[in-house]
Amino acid sequence: MPACEPAEPPAAPTPGGAGSGSAGSGSAAGSGSAVPGASPKGGLEDRIARFATIWGRAIFPVTATSLTRPEFERHLVPLTRTLAEALHARAFDASAAQRVGAELVAVHCTDPEALAGTLGVIESYLVLYCGGADGAVGSTEEYRARCARLQHGVAAGYARALRERTLREQESIARSALTARTDAQQALHASEARFRAVFEGAAVGIGIADLDGNILEVNDALLEMFGGLEGHVRGRKVTEWGHPDDTPHVWRMHGELVRGERESFRVEKPYYRHDGTVLWTNLTVSLLRDAAGEPQYQLALMEDTTERRLLNLRLRYEATHDALTGLPNRTLFFERLEKALNGTGGDRFGLCYLDLDGFKAVNDSLGHSAGDRLLVEVADRLQSCATGPGEVVARLGGDEFVALTTGRDTEQKVTDLAVRILSALSTPIRLEGRELTVRGSIGIVEGSVKERTPAEVLRSADITMYRAKAAGGNRFEFADAEADARAITRHGLTNALPAALERGEFFIEYQPLVHMHDGTVHGAEALVRWSHPQYGVLGPDRFIPLAERTGLIVPLGRWVLEESVRQARNWRSKHGGASLRVNVNLSPTQLHHPGLVADTVAVLEKSGLAPGALCLEVTESALIGADDELLEPLRRLAALGVDIALDDFGTGYSNLANLRRLPVSVLKLDRSFTKGMQQSPANPVDVKIVEGIVALAHSLELAVTVEGVETGAQAAQLRALGCDTAQGWYYARPGAPDRIHTLSLSDAVPSSP
Repeated sequence: MPACEPAEPPAAPTPGGAGSGSAGSGSAAGSGSAVPGASPKGGLEDRIARFATIWGRAIFPVTATSLTRPEFERHLVPLTRTLAEALHARAFDASAAQRVGAELVAVHCTDPEALAGTLGVIESYLVLYCGGADGAVGSTEEYRARCARLQHGVAAGYARALRERTLREQESIARSALTARTDAQQALHASEARFRAVFEGAAVGIGIADLDGNILEVNDALLEMFGGLEGHVRGRKVTEWGHPDDTPHVWRMHGELVRGERESFRVEKPYYRHDGTVLWTNLTVSLLRDAAGEPQYQLALMEDTTERRLLNLRLRYEATHDALTGLPNRTLFFERLEKALNGTGGDRFGLCYLDLDGFKAVNDSLGHSAGDRLLVEVADRLQSCATGPGEVVARLGGDEFVALTTGRDTEQKVTDLAVRILSALSTPIRLEGRELTVRGSIGIVEGSVKERTPAEVLRSADITMYRAKAAGGNRFEFADAEADARAITRHGLTNALPAALERGEFFIEYQPLVHMHDGTVHGAEALVRWSHPQYGVLGPDRFIPLAERTGLIVPLGRWVLEESVRQARNWRSKHGGASLRVNVNLSPTQLHHPGLVADTVAVLEKSGLAPGALCLEVTESALIGADDELLEPLRRLAALGVDIALDDFGTGYSNLANLRRLPVSVLKLDRSFTKGMQQSPANPVDVKIVEGIVALAHSLELAVTVEGVETGAQAAQLRALGCDTAQGWYYARPGAPDRIHTLSLSDAVPSSP
């Protein structure tokens, strides 16, 4: 039975410090010495666990394991149990110790220090902790002898396992080396096979040449690109494949490559085939170096782009040429014009902008197919006119064509070109069994290069062309900067009109209508003005024609009617019902508007103004040849009591007999008759005409109003001729509505403006 047990497990012995196995070595157990048959207290399993702890502390620091120390110590418990069982076995067997040594190698205790530590722990503590229990096989000396043999067994098993492990690792390394060598050989063979497959089966052409340019090898795809004749490819030099379209940097880059100054380059390059046709390629040339890094070969990859290039050229042609006439289109012409305008100093240009006169009538009467044939014929004639150097013709669209000439004396050249164009068009064109005379209007812009952009030149030519068309057509006009500025201003005003009405930029001035026999105010004519934020106050002559063309005259005219009627109502309310009348102008577009009568009635009813206080002025030219359908709205308004005045009478060359069928109650003589009475003595012809018109009007029970009275002499003459009312600067300029009732002759302007 154990006599005593240390309070804590003793420290592990140093390797080799246990001695040769004498009993005296057991003094390392603590302050007391071991006695025969003594062992620490506790059950065998507890002592086994404590031994495993001492063992683990001795060898864990030199063990290459991923286990933690507690895990490692738990792993040593079954090994300790194996040693304890061998120590107590009746028939001693050291092979168990060999298995323990092999197990240490299995858990990576392969450091020599691990074996030394293990043997030391077994020598010092195995008998102390695991020997002397009940049923012991013998004396302490017997345990010591068995412990020594167990040490030998552990060492032998450890050495054998370590040797086997080393042999396995060496075999594995040898096998891996053999496998790697075999794999490398197979990979090399596979790589060569793949390269050969790629080289021979590639869809792109591949060629290999040495640094001198000698072609060493080519694949089938490259042979086919060059016509399939091997003799025209192999054996030749790369430098023999030059082409006039080669850019200079192609061969410069090739020289840098063969000298090793660059690794590769890529270009688009043409080649001549043996039959003289051209092969276009995307060429990539790479430098191949040897193991020492020195240039050795050049590798060329060629992609045949001939078909793609032809397609691109075709698409480019279609994108830059008119499909109907084959002439250059707007896109290509802009490129040519921009190039011309970027010319050198001293160069000039001349441009003709042609628009056919009356082409719409051809389409409307003969159909678009006939119109297309007409355009083709016109295009052919224009091409025959522009045959000189630097001359080009293009179709911009529809029936608009342009012709460009460049050089030095372009003023004379462009004039001659315009004359040739008009002369070529003068010959009738036979179409649909009939002969058509084609006319055109040409706007010409000529000047120095670098002064204007293509857009500015085209805009000026377009404006000038419309000026030629407005002058009667079948002619050409040269661009004029002032006329262009006026046209641009008109365009700007046209675009600003809708927003101006919404923003309330329009206002109305009123010019009094005066009874000629007593000078009293009879009413006033409403004259609309535009307070433009850029151009200031604009008169109706600046924007009414624009409003007519855009259709804005209808909402603008309704607004003028509403404001004028409202003002007439205010006059009557403020001045005790005085019978002032307001005159409002109607444009031709308003006359054709189906809502004219309804709108007028609605405005009168909303304001409460009597119909007799409103007079609508219609120009004589608007009613020339008017049928009953056009006159019906005016007749309905006249039947309601609204007065209708025939404005600018005497300028429309109308049949005086038409006055019988017109629903008018007032004739307003044009100011041209009044102007004829400015001189002293008055023009007798004008006097007779006015006298006759007044007599005719009075016989038809029509009142006569004269415009443009500027002097007292004019007023006296017209009053003597029997005119009823007048307006003009002699009485008052147009002004604010509150001036109507303060009018006196002191407001008259005695001289013409």
